[in-house]
Amino acid sequence: MIGKRKRAILNEAIRLIFSGDSSLWEIVRLTLLVSGFALLFAAFLGVPSGAWLGMRQFRGERWLKSVIYTGMGFPPVVVGLVVFMLLSRQGILGDLGWLFTPQAMVLAQTILALPLVMGVTMTAVHAVRPELRLQLRSLGATDGQVMRTVLSEARFGVIVGLVAGFGAAVSEVGAVMLVGGNIEGKTRVMTTAIVLETRQGNFELALALGVILLTLAFLANLVAVRLQRE
Repeated sequence: MIGKRKRAILNEAIRLIFSGDSSLWEIVRLTLLVSGFALLFAAFLGVPSGAWLGMRQFRGERWLKSVIYTGMGFPPVVVGLVVFMLLSRQGILGDLGWLFTPQAMVLAQTILALPLVMGVTMTAVHAVRPELRLQLRSLGATDGQVMRTVLSEARFGVIVGLVAGFGAAVSEVGAVMLVGGNIEGKTRVMTTAIVLETRQGNFELALALGVILLTLAFLANLVAVRLQRE
């Protein structure tokens, strides 16, 4: 009996995925939109700053790097709480009116992904042979040219950092639940929908979303491996 029930749930989940169910694919669309923008902002800020930190030594360097590495393990629910307080009416960003909107979710996910992108990029750049930079300097390369060349050499690590950042963003529950509110049709993403549907006993939709989420994670890692080989 239990086996039949599980098979029925699995079959219904598969049907939901391939039937083009509007509620399911709206959740997927919003998830990709929010996490995609979060990764874009994290990459825009994290890759150049991580490369800069990886190429330089300065006073307070160890302290700053320790802060970044600590940020790689930020408890997501704490990040959500901080963003919630910033965006609340009494918060310093309250005038933006972003609380319980996709913008708030993008902000929270960006904060979670940024230390990962920055930290992994910094480590990858630091591992590039220092002699390369000296060679480039002797040939008259500018700072921008040196950074682009070093980033090209460290591209495998940079890709890993971007994939890790995307994974942290797309799989987040606590932070986006706090700042987004899990509002149907507005701020409900795959992770928060899975929690809600499971609590309500709607295992078919929860499983369908879980399968899609795992597939996205697999595809992200597949692209990373492919790019590394190239």
